[in-house]
Amino acid sequence: MTLKFRILAGSALAGLLVTGHASAETLEDAVSSAILSNPQLESQRVESDIARETLEQARSGGRTTVTIGGSAGYQYTDTNSPFSVSNGNSGAFSSQVQATKPIYTGGRISAGIRQAKAGISAADAQYDAAQQDLILQVITAYMDVRRDRETVSIRENNVEVSAEQLRAAEDRFEVGVVTRTDVSLARANFEGTRASLAGAESALETSLANYSFLTGLTPGDLAPPPPVPPLPQSLEEATRLGLAANPDMIAARHSERAAMEAIEAAKAQGRPSVNLVGTAQTQYSTFESRNVQQSSVSGVVQGSIPIVTGGLVKSQTKAARLRRDQARRQIDALDRSIRAQVASAWYGYDATLRAIEASKRQVDAAEIAYDGAKEELSVGVRTTLDVLNQEQQLFEARLALVQAERDAYVAAHQLLRATGQLTQP
Repeated sequence: MTLKFRILAGSALAGLLVTGHASAETLEDAVSSAILSNPQLESQRVESDIARETLEQARSGGRTTVTIGGSAGYQYTDTNSPFSVSNGNSGAFSSQVQATKPIYTGGRISAGIRQAKAGISAADAQYDAAQQDLILQVITAYMDVRRDRETVSIRENNVEVSAEQLRAAEDRFEVGVVTRTDVSLARANFEGTRASLAGAESALETSLANYSFLTGLTPGDLAPPPPVPPLPQSLEEATRLGLAANPDMIAARHSERAAMEAIEAAKAQGRPSVNLVGTAQTQYSTFESRNVQQSSVSGVVQGSIPIVTGGLVKSQTKAARLRRDQARRQIDALDRSIRAQVASAWYGYDATLRAIEASKRQVDAAEIAYDGAKEELSVGVRTTLDVLNQEQQLFEARLALVQAERDAYVAAHQLLRATGQLTQP
C-alpha cells in the first residue's frame, strides 16, 4: 500500500467523528448562532409573547373599567308659545365619570383566562418544537459539510491515483508491456474520477450554502461533533417517551384544552351577567342671565339576561365544539406520526451502525485486494482493468463509510427529536 493510500485509509477509518483540531468551529457554536439569529425561530418566539398578551386581555375582562365623558352645546330658540321658558340663547355643559365592575359573567371570564393559559402552554411547546427542529437541521447541515468535505478529499485522492495509473499505463505501453486498450481504460477511469470530483465539489457548495443559511456563519474548519447523547434502551421506551414528551404532542394537547375552554366561554355568552356601576355627573346650563348647576352621584347594580340572540350563541358553541373535535383528531394524527417517526429513526440508527461495521470490513478487504491486484499486474497475472476495478471498489467503500458515519449521527438525533429530547449540544 502506498503512503498516499495509508493516509487515506487512516483518515477514513477515523471517519467524520474524529477529525478536526482544537481551534475549529464546533457544533455548539453553529447551533447557538442559529438559535440567536434564525428569523423563523424568532417569529415563533413572538407567537409566545402574543399568547401572553392574550392572557392579559382575558384577565382585563374581570377588572374595573373607568370612563370619562363630557358634552357642550349651544341652542337658540325663537317661539311665540306662551308656555315657553327657554326662548332665546342657551348653553349646556356636562361631564361624567363612570366606573363598571363585573360581578358575574356566567363563567365567561374565568373560561377565557383558562383558555389563554392553555394557549400560552401550546405556544411555548410550539416554540420548543421549532427550536428542536432547527437544532436537528443544523446538526444535519454540520454533518453534511463534514461528509462532503471528506468526500471531496477522497475524490481528489482518487483523481491523483487515477492520474498515476494513467501515466503508468502509458509508460508500460511505450515499452510494449500493455496494449492501447489498457491505456484507454486508464484514461476513461481518470476522466470518470474528475467528473465524480466535480459532482462532489458541487454537493459541497450546496451543503456550505445551507449551513450558512441556517446559522448565519461562513463555515471554516468544523471540529468533531460531540458524542451522541444517551438514547432510549428499547423501541417501546422510545415510543412511550415520544408520545409523552414530543413538543408537537404537548402543543396539541394544550390546544385541545384551549378548545374545551372556548366551549365554556361560548356558552357563557347566553348566561346572565351582573355589573356594579358607579356614576358621578355634573351639568351646567345657562339661559340669558341665569346659570343652573346640577350634580349627582349614583351606584347601581345592573343585570341582563339574554333571551333571544338570533342563534348566535348556539352557533358559537357549536363552532367551539367542532374546533375541540378537530383538536382531538390532530392528536390522533400526531400519535400515529410520532410512532412512525420513532420507529423510522430507531431502525435507521440501528441499520447505520451495522452499515458502519460492514463498511469498515469492506474497506479492509478492498485495500488488500487493491494491493494484491497491483502486485499481480506487475508480474502479468492481472490486467489493467482488474486493477482499475479494485481501485474503484476501494474508493466506493471509503465513501460508503463516510456516508454511513454521517447517517448514524443524524439518525441518532432524529430519534432524540422524535422523543422530544433534542437539546443544544
